[in-house]
Amino acid sequence: MDLDLRKLRYFVAVAEHLNFGRAAEALHIAQPVLSRQIRALEAELGAQLFDRSSSGTVLTDAGARLLDDARPLLAQASALLRRVGTESFTVGFMPGLIVTPAVRVLAARHPSVRIDVLRTTWEDQVEVIHDGRVDVGYLRLPVSLDGLRCVPLFAEPRVAVVPASHRLAGKESVLESDLAGERLVQHGVTPGVRSVEEKLEHVALQGGVAVLPLSTAVFYSREDLTHVPISDIAPNEVVLAWAAHRHTPLIAEFAEIVSGPAPRG
Repeated sequence: MDLDLRKLRYFVAVAEHLNFGRAAEALHIAQPVLSRQIRALEAELGAQLFDRSSSGTVLTDAGARLLDDARPLLAQASALLRRVGTESFTVGFMPGLIVTPAVRVLAARHPSVRIDVLRTTWEDQVEVIHDGRVDVGYLRLPVSLDGLRCVPLFAEPRVAVVPASHRLAGKESVLESDLAGERLVQHGVTPGVRSVEEKLEHVALQGGVAVLPLSTAVFYSREDLTHVPISDIAPNEVVLAWAAHRHTPLIAEFAEIVSGPAPRG
């Protein structure tokens, strides 16, 4: 059986909206057409992907498993088309890291190559390399480097970001023990925190402490918050990484460009 990527794209739209009408609007197709395509996909796979009832549409277990695989597969297909068409090169980067100097060097050397950048997060900084959305990525460790090759770039101190009125504000440095008893605002732990911006909003509105790499704290500096170096915590290491199975001249050249002084904010 050949998997129809168009049907797979339709499936992802319904899975994300959990509403056939809204998914059809987003895809710019008629709802009956979308429904027929989803039924055809279910028939091809031999599995029901959605439970439909008067109370709404929900993914079945089979649908949830397909969604986990469908998103990276569609991203890989898109990346493949991008690479086969106009020659291009995409660089992923985490918040606080400035990649412009290295990208400018590569662009000057290869004016015919379309060079893009993609801001990543803790959740997808590795995923975008594996699924082909980026050719190389500036990663903040620790993350799994399985299937990747990497070049160490630099390490930077971690700081405690606190409200400007906080008891630790203005200190030259603090110890990790000084944070004991504080409300730590953490990605993946504090409800509603998925990005640096949300983390800082939580600290500003509700107090507490967020631990960030120095360049991230500086990049997102604001008047109602301040940051204090933490002297006894391991620094944040940054590496340039790419998929181990990919061997292209542009990747090798970009790795050589950034192996000198690290571009950062």
